[in-house]
Amino acid sequence: MSLKTPSASPDVHSGGPAGRGAASRPGARRLLHVPHGGLILVLLLVCVFTATQADAFTSSQNLLNVLRQVSVNAVIAAGLTLLMTSGGMDFSMGSNAAVTLCAGAQLLDGGWSTPAVVVVCLALATLIGLVNGLVVTYTRVAPFVATLASAMLLDGVALLVLDGMSVTIGDKMSALGNDEVLGVPYLTVVAVLVLALTGVTMRFTTFGRDAFAMGGNEHVARLSGINVNARKLALYALAGVLAGLAGLMLLSRLGAAAPNTAGLQTQLTAVAAVVIGGTSLAGGHGTVVGTVFGVVLLGFVGNALNLLQVDSNYQLVVTGGVLLIAAVINEFQRKSSPGH
Repeated sequence: MSLKTPSASPDVHSGGPAGRGAASRPGARRLLHVPHGGLILVLLLVCVFTATQADAFTSSQNLLNVLRQVSVNAVIAAGLTLLMTSGGMDFSMGSNAAVTLCAGAQLLDGGWSTPAVVVVCLALATLIGLVNGLVVTYTRVAPFVATLASAMLLDGVALLVLDGMSVTIGDKMSALGNDEVLGVPYLTVVAVLVLALTGVTMRFTTFGRDAFAMGGNEHVARLSGINVNARKLALYALAGVLAGLAGLMLLSRLGAAAPNTAGLQTQLTAVAAVVIGGTSLAGGHGTVVGTVFGVVLLGFVGNALNLLQVDSNYQLVVTGGVLLIAAVINEFQRKSSPGH
């Protein structure tokens, strides 16, 4: 049996050549040993570069604007993190948000009270999520296929609800979309609460532990006594209600509903944030903290491209490149972390 002596580790002795090499490593290298260090590194690089190129980037008005923008995606991403951890997937959350937004705008424009509209819209969104859950659970259609078809259907429904027109809601719900508490936008407060509750649920509750178990091995989860079908329905319904909440948040921020607002593109953004944040597409592993970094990174990249006046034809290219770099660095860091 061989024993590893202290001298076998290049980082133990600072007096030898290996130690001097370790001491001269840049801070970025050490950052990769921090959880989600890859995402943090890319985020810092984006922020520093943009701040040196555009003075408006660090202004309070711009930062508040970014917080409002990412809050909507954060709520969708929170529900998606929990669902993907259980081995599920819902590509229709962004489209569900679009339907909720359009229906809410029409109802408010028609004279309905704001509380009634909120209740109806959340109930509608929950029903959509539940239908997705029923299809996935009892027809055995792959979640990817079922919810992608649902997304296309819902995008069409949103267009039908608006009949190709933009609908404004005046100052209704404007407080939620534009006001602040202690300098923090209400939208961000809502997003933080949703993310915190999701994190607590995943870490400290039976419901969260069941989601991890289902994502790890659904058959074993059934044998261990978990009612997998009921859990799936609950998870998809929860994804639905969070999509509805995101739709209402977006409506309050924009003050209007227009064709092609939210939809599948919003959903793909949320999926990207969740995946580069470290949640597994195969299920069994999920992290709300990583999702937060993913959402914030996407928000700052989009804001940076606008401030730097990058041609819209190149924005998707740049965004995709940054996401790819972040994903590669994050995966490298994950594989090189102790205990992997």
